[in-house]
Amino acid sequence: MGSRVVSLVVLVWFVAGLVAAGQRGYFNEPPAECSHVATLAVTVLAGPLNYMGMNPKMGCTIPQPSS
Repeated sequence: MGSRVVSLVVLVWFVAGLVAAGQRGYFNEPPAECSHVATLAVTVLAGPLNYMGMNPKMGCTIPQPSS
């Protein structure tokens, strides 16, 4: 029974993150940059913390090939 409760809490956590990302418009268009993908992922992982004032933003740089 304990694992069911944990599973339910994790599911609700991720659903809250997905809803927050949807409300911020992150699903309106495909992510164009690495930072958009990272921000979407962190928003989903933050779950209900988004509704307590957290607004995660991520940045990333893609290594350039050496010349």
